[in-house]
Amino acid sequence: MPTTPAYLRIAADLRAEILSGRIAAGAKLPSETALMRQHGVSRTVIKWAISVLKGEGIVEGRAGSGVYVRDARRLVRLAHGQDMRRAGGDGPTSPFARDALRAGHRGTWEHDSRHDVADARIASRLGVDPGTPVMRTAYRFLADAEPIQLSTSYEPLSITQGTPIEWPEDGAAVGVVARMDVIGVHVDEFVERVSLRAATQAESEALGLPARSVTVHLIERTYYAAGRPVETADIVLPGGRYELVYRIPVD
Repeated sequence: MPTTPAYLRIAADLRAEILSGRIAAGAKLPSETALMRQHGVSRTVIKWAISVLKGEGIVEGRAGSGVYVRDARRLVRLAHGQDMRRAGGDGPTSPFARDALRAGHRGTWEHDSRHDVADARIASRLGVDPGTPVMRTAYRFLADAEPIQLSTSYEPLSITQGTPIEWPEDGAAVGVVARMDVIGVHVDEFVERVSLRAATQAESEALGLPARSVTVHLIERTYYAAGRPVETADIVLPGGRYELVYRIPVD
C-alpha cells in the first residue's frame, strides 16, 4: 500500500491544528527548526509541507518574521435543496454565490461553454450512450477575485438544445434548478459523491496551488428530474479552503 509522503502528513497535522483552533488565526507557526525536530525530517520536507498550506490559503509568509495562520474565513459549502428555485427573489440561486455571500465574500466566476459528446464516464452518470451530444461548461469560481473552486458540468442537449437555457450562462436564471424550471423540467433530487485526491497540474495552476501535490475534494454531483439525470458535474475544491456541510431531511 502506498505510503503518504512525509510532507503531506506534516501538512495534514498542521492543517488539523489550525482548523480545530488549536493554532489560532493570526498565530505564528513553530519555526522550521522546531518542526524539523518535532517530526524528525529535513528542512526541505518542512518547506514543502508549509508550501502546501500556503497554496491552500491557510497560512501566509511574512518576510523576516515567519509563517502565520491567515485570518481568513473559509467558505462553508452548505448542501441542501432549499432556495434553489428563486430566479428573481431575495437571494441568489447560484449555490456558489450563496456560499460566498454567507461567508462575507463577493462570489464571481469565469466560464467556457461548448458542444461536446459524453465519454463513457459522463454517459454512465447521465444515463445516456457514450458519444451522446452534451453541453460542456468549464467554470472557475472566485471569492473576492481569488480562485477557490473549479467545476465542469455536462447537460444532455436532448433536454436543452434550442431552448432559452441551452447556453448555461446566457439566460436570466442562474443555477441548474432555476434554469431547468424555465423549460418545465422540475429538478427534485441531486446526489453528491465526495472523495479526496491529489490535484492535477492543470487544477493547481487554475487554483494557484503549489506545484507539489495538494489534496482537493472532488464532488461528483448529479441533478435528477423524476429519476432522469439532467446535469452532472465534477466540482474541485482545495482541501483547506472549504468546510463541507450536508443538511439531510429525515422523513
